[in-house]
Amino acid sequence: MHRGAQWLKENAQARLALFDFAFEHAPVGVVFHDVDGRIRRVNQAFSRLVGIPLDMLQGMSFADFAHPDDVDRDQTLFNAVIEGARDGYSIEKRYTNRHGAIVHVVIHLTAMRDATGNIVQLLSQVQDISAQKESERQLAEKAAQLELAMEAVRGGFWHMDVAAGRFETSERLAQFIGGPAAARLDLALYLARVNPSDMAAADLTSLLSGEVDHSCAEYRLNTVFGERWMRCDRRLLRNPDGTPRRIVGVAIDFTDEHLRLKEFERRSETDALTGLLNRRGLAMRFPLLSSSAGWTVLLMDLDGFKIVNDVHGHSAGDKVLLETARRLEQHVCPGDLVCRTGGDEFVIVVAGDLSVADQVAARIVEGMREPVSVGKTTVDVRATIGGVWTPAKTSLDELLADADVLLYQAKAAGKDRWTLEAKIHPAITH
Repeated sequence: MHRGAQWLKENAQARLALFDFAFEHAPVGVVFHDVDGRIRRVNQAFSRLVGIPLDMLQGMSFADFAHPDDVDRDQTLFNAVIEGARDGYSIEKRYTNRHGAIVHVVIHLTAMRDATGNIVQLLSQVQDISAQKESERQLAEKAAQLELAMEAVRGGFWHMDVAAGRFETSERLAQFIGGPAAARLDLALYLARVNPSDMAAADLTSLLSGEVDHSCAEYRLNTVFGERWMRCDRRLLRNPDGTPRRIVGVAIDFTDEHLRLKEFERRSETDALTGLLNRRGLAMRFPLLSSSAGWTVLLMDLDGFKIVNDVHGHSAGDKVLLETARRLEQHVCPGDLVCRTGGDEFVIVVAGDLSVADQVAARIVEGMREPVSVGKTTVDVRATIGGVWTPAKTSLDELLADADVLLYQAKAAGKDRWTLEAKIHPAITH
């Protein structure tokens, strides 16, 4: 044989061997079939995909394992290739494998023609996309669930491209803020809606810098429904190298919950009958009361209150307590604390020096000398006060104990009076 012919033969054999290797080891199904759609040759990957042994696949038609609902669409495209209207097509369809399970595939079919244009055979590459379809299904399901959840609440989403510094709200959040015709908001427009007192809560610096991956904030937002309390959950997505890439957030209106919580806190800190602070409320507020001239803790008892309960009943006693609360609030200065600790015992915390507290105590004792109306009659109750001034806040319990000593001194001196004392001043007794 001529040397050149020998080389061509060997080269052709090498090419064929290479093709056979690629065909058998291809990661996707590869099928050669005739113009009737019957399989001539198929690889192992396709055999695994449909769950049918190689020797059984020979001579089968694609319609033998195609899902019944997909046969007509596939057949129409196949006929167009056979008729010369097209050279191939790609299609997503379903197979039913040997075990009855549905397999989602994408098929790329190409007609292989001879020099005259006649189809010699057809080549199909078949890729299993079941996992992708399942992921899409789960994603669509989660998106639908999220959409339903968001319809049940007020608010919406936003996202921020860290590198570009681009912030944008979702359409739903924009409409919640500005109404049905509102356009999506950028960062400046969104922050302009945040209550100025709450700007620190809306700050994204720790996320933008990558210091944290998640944060939750609560702030007031001006919306089409008025000012609303929003709870905003923010999460940072990172690039492969760990640098910040994107921040996503969801802002949900929790105004009703916020108001219920505040009301619960208010009730837990106030006396149910009078609406004054209770002992817990006093303990919470006392550390927050500011003054550059010190504080006076006044402890007050009602004189004659037991007689009112015994003679006129507890209903009359409640009216006395309510009237006492009203008079106390009238005679203290704005910002002072008024508390009913139980029974007929009250605590008043006055901000300022001892002379200010002396004036407040005088107004209270004088104010309680006026008879209290309880239905068709009036009763006479008086107030006795003991108080201690402190230039610097110490233990509230210690101050109350000191005031209690002074209260009993005032009672021993005849009641209907007040006794105040400071560490650096002599006692004042009236």
